[in-house]
Amino acid sequence: MASDKVTKVLDEVASWTLLEVKEFISAFEEKFDVKAQAAVAVAAAPGAGGGAAEAAAEKTEFDVEMTSFGDNKINVIKAVREVTSLGLAEAKKLVEGVPCKVKEKVSKADADAIVKKLADAGAQAVVK
Repeated sequence: MASDKVTKVLDEVASWTLLEVKEFISAFEEKFDVKAQAAVAVAAAPGAGGGAAEAAAEKTEFDVEMTSFGDNKINVIKAVREVTSLGLAEAKKLVEGVPCKVKEKVSKADADAIVKKLADAGAQAVVK
């Protein structure tokens, strides 16, 4: 809980225009030889860390990366054409360029289906 002095200062600052607040911050930084940005970054760090962890837990878009095309390159090229709608030359180039991303920003279910289709064709793929 803020002291009475701090509360009074905050109430006063709340009535200022943005230009007055900017001028105050500059004068404060000069007088006390500090940077307000560093203090804000430190204060925001705990919240930012939690937000990043939540965002990682709620990931909704995934990439499918092929790590190897295995022994049956022709079947893998056919599977890549099915899941990407690429032409024959583009699919062949993609398969021969492993490791490569076959599909980006797809749902978890779609990514798993693509990995299964590639695995059935003989390739090795992972969801990232």
